[in-house]
Amino acid sequence: MVVVSPEDRVKKETESGTPKTRRWSLSLIVAVLMVAIGLFGSYLGDRPHKVRPVVLYCAQDQVFAEPILRDFGKQTGILVLPVFDSEAVKTVGLANRLLAEREHPVCDVFWGNEEFRTRQLAASGVFRETNGWAAFGQRSRRLVVNTNRLALADYPHSLIELTNPHWQGRVALAFPLFGTTATHLLALRDRWGESNWLGWCRALAANRPFLEEGNSHVVQRVARGEALVGLTDSDDIESGRREGLPVAALPIGPELLLIPNTVAVIRGGPHPAAAQKLFDYLQSSAVRERLVAAAALETETAATPTLRPDWTALLRDLDRATGQLGEVFRR
Repeated sequence: MVVVSPEDRVKKETESGTPKTRRWSLSLIVAVLMVAIGLFGSYLGDRPHKVRPVVLYCAQDQVFAEPILRDFGKQTGILVLPVFDSEAVKTVGLANRLLAEREHPVCDVFWGNEEFRTRQLAASGVFRETNGWAAFGQRSRRLVVNTNRLALADYPHSLIELTNPHWQGRVALAFPLFGTTATHLLALRDRWGESNWLGWCRALAANRPFLEEGNSHVVQRVARGEALVGLTDSDDIESGRREGLPVAALPIGPELLLIPNTVAVIRGGPHPAAAQKLFDYLQSSAVRERLVAAAALETETAATPTLRPDWTALLRDLDRATGQLGEVFRR
């Protein structure tokens, strides 16, 4: 008979484990794995119900839009998947993407930063038929001047004045085939008539203006004193002022154009229920107030509309007018 000391037994069981210990360890591992698999399966099964996505194509500046979209997600449990565009092409780039995807939509909601391209998309059947889009808030087209370089008496008072030889090489505007600059110039064509408008465009181009990538670049050019006056949007001027730039906004008389934001629901979008919630949210007074506080929009008393375009006529003549702008303003 072999006698095993207590010390040897402890050593042996520690090295190999007793059958009971091995069975307990195996059972514990299996139990943990089963719980983990169950939780993972539950997670996969419930995820589509708990995390509801909505795809947004957004022309509003990302810095202004993102905090609003985050708060919407917190309040509703809906995850917003935004697609932004560059300042250079802005709404035009997103509009072309929506037109290309019209038969197989990927997007649910479109947040535009001006009215004309939204109307173009509506006319092309991109939005749902009933309550397809809405306008909210406003900005306005303005002249921006450098307050260190121009005396009050020297400020231009209308767009017509920008074609005077005095302003040669001293004017900046965004490239006028895109964004709010394109919309503004198309609205001027509707007001002045094609012949007068085309003459003004040619005279302005002959003055060798700076053609910028976007409206904020116009403000920066004027702030540096490289241009003395620019044609841009009110929100870009206010952003410059908040940064301490020496710029000020001027009204432009009968050629002033109001620029609302727009929001639209895409026809046949993949997430219609979530799209409706975001559509309603973006039109709320709370969102409008936040955008005004951030200088992305103006108060509704800041500017009085004077240009009232015939949008049907603008859409009808879009290809011809865009071709004319491309011929006149070459880069």
